[in-house]
Order: sequence, then C-alpha cells, then structure tokens
Amino acid sequence: MSTGDLKIVETLKNEGVAISSLEELATPSSSKMTSAAKKLMPLIPCITKKNEFVVHATNEQIMEYPEIFLWGLERRILNIAENYFNLPVAYHGAYFRRDIANKVQRKSRLWHLDGEDRQVFKVIIYLHDVNEDQGPFQYIPVSTTQKLVERLKYRQGYIQDTVMQQNVSSSDYKSCLGVAGTVIFAATSHIFHRGKIPVASDRFSLFFDYTSRLPKYPFVNRYSLPQDYLLSLSRKITQHQLQSLLWQNYKVK
Repeated sequence: MSTGDLKIVETLKNEGVAISSLEELATPSSSKMTSAAKKLMPLIPCITKKNEFVVHATNEQIMEYPEIFLWGLERRILNIAENYFNLPVAYHGAYFRRDIANKVQRKSRLWHLDGEDRQVFKVIIYLHDVNEDQGPFQYIPVSTTQKLVERLKYRQGYIQDTVMQQNVSSSDYKSCLGVAGTVIFAATSHIFHRGKIPVASDRFSLFFDYTSRLPKYPFVNRYSLPQDYLLSLSRKITQHQLQSLLWQNYKVK
C-alpha cells in the first residue's frame, strides 16, 4: 500500500472517518464511474410519499450503468478495506441515493451504529458539492462513541438527536463537507453516524458497503443484486475481485 493509503487506514482506526477525493485516489475507473453517475442522476425520481426521505436507483438502473457498481471492486479500494479489516472482505454492492430535502427524521437520519458485522466499512462519494445545508454525512469520533455506547447502554437501533444532545456536546458532531468527488471512508460500526437532513437541496451520493466474509449476522448480509446480475458483472474482473463479489462462495474457513 502507498503511504497515503496507510494513512487512510490509520485515520479510520483512530478517528472512524478518513476523507479523500476521486482525484487523490486516481483509481483507473473513476472517470467512467463519474460519467455514468452523472447520466443516472436525472433518472432518479423525487418521492412524494409521506415519511419517506430517500430514493435508491433500481437494480436495473445499476446494471445499466455497471461502472458505478464495479468501482467498489477497484484494487485500491479493496486493499484499503482489507487492511482496515485485516481480513478478506465481502463487497455488498453500490447504492445510488437521492436524499430528499424534507423534514423527515427516520432511520439513517437518526444516530446509529451499523451492526451487520463486528466491523462495517463504507465508502461514500458526493456527486455534487455538499455543505451544512445539503445533508452531509455526520459522525461522532471513535473515542467519544465508545463512551456514549457505555453511557447509553446502546446495543442497536436509532437514537433521537434530542437524546444524543443530553449526553454529548453538539461540538462533537463532525460534518463531512466537500465538493463533488469527495470520498469518505467510514468505519460505521465504530462511530455513531447519521445523514444530516438536507434543507437547501436534495443530496445525491454513492455508498459502497463492505463487511468480513463471516459476518456476525449472515441473515442480513445478502447480495445486493440478484445472482444472475452478479454473474454477468463478474465476467471481466480479476480473481481477487471475484472473491469479494461472490463472497459467500469464498468464506474464510
């Protein structure tokens, strides 16, 4: 690994979040991925259903723009993930999100830890500039989160911000701001985090999810796409990438 990538892993372990950019990472497929994402953005509808706050690209849309999904299997990204885990990783896929600018406070807009595995790793890419009013990813650093877990006797679920503010200063909230192409590496099982509610405009972003190949709760760690779609995507990737993609066939014994 490069010195820069080792620093990302070290920062992840100490802070819980490390921030880079597509330009700094310079992965070979970033240009094609970004171009595909820009084409897909106007095709994601804005919802009107009560109590809903996010629209995801459909499986069919992801398959129409495979460059997005396959970016999560870039060698450099897998190396960072595996050095953070110290294990071979399972790639759970790419999620194209349109977070709606409304006042809904539910699920991922509330504070929580990801509990699918002992360690959960996510890569988030902003598709446009994101400031405090455009729904940045927010987190509470590892050391403070550990104290909060004990204080709140937290096991799972979502925490209202009113409860969180009774136990920690809002100055401990860290907002990940950045221009289009900002890349956020997040250890989401070790930091309380949420998506801040966007008020100025909808937020468009990509999420790439990883766990170990022997997750703590295997029943919630399924493939993100149907098997035939995954097999279609696997035709032009390396053996290392294949093992991360079809991870249930390559579990560590």
